Amino acid sequence: MADDKSKRGPQDSTRVNVNEDYELRYWTMRFNVSADRLKEAVKEVGPSVRAIDEYLNDRTYE
Repeated sequence: MADDKSKRGPQDSTRVNVNEDYELRYWTMRFNVSADRLKEAVKEVGPSVRAIDEYLNDRTYE
């Protein structure tokens, strides 16, 4: 079932949905970043997992 909230992973493994708590938890663990940093990445480059991965890995943090 597509709306089964008991699933731990994303519905679409190529896109990040920061509006679903379980997906937000999954992706923050997957990228090892805070929820705020993940939301910032999505805002900057969109929901593509590849684009977010490149954004997070190429960016220099203080």
